[in-house]
Amino acid sequence: MFYYRFQDNILFSRNHYPGFEQIDEVEVQKHEGSLYYLKSMDPNKSRRTFSLSHPALIFTDKENLNLIHQEEFTSTDPLPLWIQHKIEAGSVTGVNTDYPDWETVLTQSHPKKWRVHIAGLGDVGGTLLMGLRLLGDQWVDRIGIYDRTPNKLKRWEQEINQIYNINDSLYPDVHILENDQLFNCDMFVFCIAARVPAIGDEAQDVRMVQLEANSEIIEVYAKQARDAGFKGIFAVVSDPVDLLCKVVLNSSNTDNAGNYDFKGLAPEQIRGYGLGVMNARARYYSKENPKALHFEQEGRSFGPHGADLVIADSIYNYNESLSAYLTEKAKKANLEVRQLGFKPYIAPALSSGALSILSTIKGEWHYSATYMGGVYMGAKNRLISSGTEVETLTLHPLLLNRLQETYDKLEAIL
Repeated sequence: MFYYRFQDNILFSRNHYPGFEQIDEVEVQKHEGSLYYLKSMDPNKSRRTFSLSHPALIFTDKENLNLIHQEEFTSTDPLPLWIQHKIEAGSVTGVNTDYPDWETVLTQSHPKKWRVHIAGLGDVGGTLLMGLRLLGDQWVDRIGIYDRTPNKLKRWEQEINQIYNINDSLYPDVHILENDQLFNCDMFVFCIAARVPAIGDEAQDVRMVQLEANSEIIEVYAKQARDAGFKGIFAVVSDPVDLLCKVVLNSSNTDNAGNYDFKGLAPEQIRGYGLGVMNARARYYSKENPKALHFEQEGRSFGPHGADLVIADSIYNYNESLSAYLTEKAKKANLEVRQLGFKPYIAPALSSGALSILSTIKGEWHYSATYMGGVYMGAKNRLISSGTEVETLTLHPLLLNRLQETYDKLEAIL
C-alpha cells in the first residue's frame, strides 16, 4: 500500500502515484480525520467519488450490481486492521483518479443546513414543497421556488410562508427565484413534467410515456447546471426518474460540439427520487396479508418507479411468490387511485420526494436511484460525509436474477 500527503489530505492507494509526497504508514495511522483511497476505473462506467464502506470496494475493478450484492469477502492481499476500522467507521472516501477533475473533491463537503431549490410547482412540486416547509426546519436553510407561471409562483410564496405555528421551531423561508439563480443552492429538485397522463390513460407504462417529453425539458436544466459549475445535488423527481438521471448526466457532460468531456455533473451528484413510494406501497399491502407482515422489518425495494420494480419480501428468507405478489401490488397501486378518479401524486411527492430528500440531507438510509456502472438503479442508500453508501447485502440467487433483469433493461434503454 502507498501513502501520500496531498493538499493537506491523507491519501492511500494500491497503486503508485508519482509526484505526490509519499509518507510513512505510521504517520497515517496517527491521522484522526478521514482518508481518501485512490483508484483507477473507467469514468464512463463508474462514479467519481463514493463512500468506501466495504473492503471489497478497494479491489473492485468495475461497478455494477456488485455495489448491492457482495458475497463473502476474501482477498489474498489483506488490508491492515487499522484501515478496516476506518472503513467500518465510514471515514474513507473512494476517488476515481481517471476523472480529469478528481482533485476538486478533496475540498468539498456537505453543509450543515441546505439551500434547496425546487423547479416546477405542479401537483408533485407543490406537495413536496409543503413537506419540506413543515419538516425541514433543522436541516433546510431556505427554499427557493421556480415556475414559468408567475401567478402560481406568487400564490405559493404567499401561502407557504403563511404556514406557521407559534409552538413550533422556525420553518425555512420560501422565496421566488429568477432563472439565473436556480443553481445557487446545495440541492436542485426537478419536478417539471411535460405531460402527466390523464385519468383513464393507462394503456401503457406511464413512465415511458413521459420519458421523451421530459427528457427534452431536463436537458435544458442539465446544461444550465453545467454552465453554472454546479457542485450540489441534482435531484430528479419527475418520471421516469432513473432514466432522466442518465439524461442529466449525459447532457451536462456534452459540449456544444457533441463531445463528452466530463466537465458537467459527476454521476454521484445526480439522484432519482421515485423508489420511496414504491417501498411505502409494498409496506401498505404487506399489512393486508398475514404472510407478508415481516416485510416492514425484512423487506427491500429495488429498481425503478415502474414496470421493472423489484420488491423482496425478505432479505433473510426470500420467498419468490410472496415477493412477486408485493411487487405487483406496489406497481398497480397508482392505478387503483386513478380508478377512483384521482391522479396519484400525494404519496409520491412525500414518500419519494420530501421525506427521502430530507433523509438524504440528514445522512439517513432511504430509497433513491444512484449510479451503478452506467445505470441509475434504485436501492437503499445514504449520503454521508465520505460519499454515497449503498446498502451491501448477500442476496438470494433468485432475487439477484430479478435485479439483473431490471439492470439490463435500464441499461438497454439509454
